[in-house]
Amino acid sequence: MKISDNCDQDQHQEKSLNNFSSISWLRLNLYNIPVGIGVGIALCLLISAFKGQWISTRSLIYQVLFSTVIAFCIVNTIFVSQKIMKISSGKGWLFLIVYYLSSILGMLIAIEMIYLIQAWLFHQEYHFLHLEDARFSIVVVVIVCTVIKIYTSQKRNMNAKLREKNMNLLKLNQMKTEAELATLQSKINPHFLYNSLNAIASLIHENPDQAERMTIQLSKLFRYSINQNQESLVTVQEEMEIVSTYLDIERVRFGDRIDFIIAVDEALSNDKIPRFLIQPLVENALKHGLKNVADHALLRVEIQKTDKITIAVIDNGVPFPEELETGYGLQSTYEKLQLLYGSDYEVQILNQPIKQIKIIIPFTHG
Repeated sequence: MKISDNCDQDQHQEKSLNNFSSISWLRLNLYNIPVGIGVGIALCLLISAFKGQWISTRSLIYQVLFSTVIAFCIVNTIFVSQKIMKISSGKGWLFLIVYYLSSILGMLIAIEMIYLIQAWLFHQEYHFLHLEDARFSIVVVVIVCTVIKIYTSQKRNMNAKLREKNMNLLKLNQMKTEAELATLQSKINPHFLYNSLNAIASLIHENPDQAERMTIQLSKLFRYSINQNQESLVTVQEEMEIVSTYLDIERVRFGDRIDFIIAVDEALSNDKIPRFLIQPLVENALKHGLKNVADHALLRVEIQKTDKITIAVIDNGVPFPEELETGYGLQSTYEKLQLLYGSDYEVQILNQPIKQIKIIIPFTHG
């Protein structure tokens, strides 16, 4: 059964290669035969200019026909030679030898075909091997093929340099984006460090166990932030673990004054969102919205699945001002979304019907 499958696979590959060769041969002739026609017309124009009179239609037809035959023979001889010897177009002495010998052979075949066609058209006797024409034609072929080779080599080198330049630009842009994202993340993470350390310091004597737990959570959060192996995108589950860690630290500071609620659609667990996207929004809500709320404060984080991913940070604190000044957390959020999604994202800052910051981004599956 395996042998049969392998044979079928080999036959399929051979058939594909044959089809590819047929397509390459057809494309080659469709491109070069018009070149032969164009050369024939150009030669007629040169002859007419040299003689000072227009050549006859019959001579024009013959010249175009002969130029087409020459182009056809030379091109196909080179093509067949490369296929037989399994040489691809490029550099190397073997390619050059095959290239020139095939061109000369193609020219010799073309000369004989031209005389055959001429003998058939004018009912003349055909004699094989026209050495006088061959000597001159070989010189012409070598010159023309050298010019063509130089042109194609220069074009290939220019294309290679252009591709390399484009690749370098892509790499530079990627490195720039990664550096900007890393900078944004490193600026966000220590934002609440001093408050957290002060809270830990005050707890060391009053509640050592809670101070220890808060230190462990703070260590976990910063270990996550400085891990250079992390990608710019993480799963929703990973991001929410970090948000939960951050909220555990803030619970020590705010106590029971604020209710923290997280509601995430389980179907989105493995979908990816920007790393450290939600934490600065939560921090802003605590800093600007809920800081002065005495009791019954609420902070809710929602992630829902619609036609896209909808992330909402909701609180019942001080409403957003009409002209909202983007604090650093919000500014970094805009910059991060722009770097990762271009224009394919949406940020809504709402006071009605409930106060919330809503971010809508496309799906990125893990």
